[in-house]
Amino acid sequence: MSYEAGRTSYESRSREIAEALIAIEGVGFRPAAPITFKSGIKSPVYCDNRRFPFWPEQWAKVIRGFEGLIAEREIAVDVVGGVEAAGIPHSAALGFSMRTPSVFIRKELKEHGTKKRVEGGDVTGKRVVLVEDLVTTGGSSLAAIEALRAEGALVTDCLAIISYDFPDAVHLFAMSGVTLHAATTFPVVLECAVRQEMIDEAGAAVVRDWLDEPRSWAKRHGFE
Repeated sequence: MSYEAGRTSYESRSREIAEALIAIEGVGFRPAAPITFKSGIKSPVYCDNRRFPFWPEQWAKVIRGFEGLIAEREIAVDVVGGVEAAGIPHSAALGFSMRTPSVFIRKELKEHGTKKRVEGGDVTGKRVVLVEDLVTTGGSSLAAIEALRAEGALVTDCLAIISYDFPDAVHLFAMSGVTLHAATTFPVVLECAVRQEMIDEAGAAVVRDWLDEPRSWAKRHGFE
């Protein structure tokens, strides 16, 4: 496939997945009443990809999107890995669809039994592609990658349903030698939401300002 054809395919799938997320009410906008992420960042938006398994038709678009990324970008994969807990359904579905083994990575070491963080099979020497539902700052993804590497896995690529494209995440992935492949991005979701009149241009401008400077956004808008 040519570069232009691949880019066109990606852009088409990216919009399709963004529209699917909106269709299942997995995205919301709260510019006047922001939520707080685990990282401490206050946000005028939220994404809930946990809703996808309840909507199989829309969920299938995500899995096809992942398969398209793997094929077009020639990502080598022996095992698919999902981060506990939100990444597991998507990694398991992707592994099943591709007839490829899958594992999951615990956030913390188990205190009983085998006391393992990587569950499902031996990843020693295997090329593992990590699957996340959402990437914000990238911290949880990189912790899972470190756990996989500690078990002998080769990890150079991470798939996510959606990424905010924060500078922190871009830096972390680059420093770790991992390429992030997002099936869609929040700017694309925002574009679709404006088109569907979920949010007006004034609200969209607030969200774009947050995407540009997420850590200082709350203070600049009087939420701190």
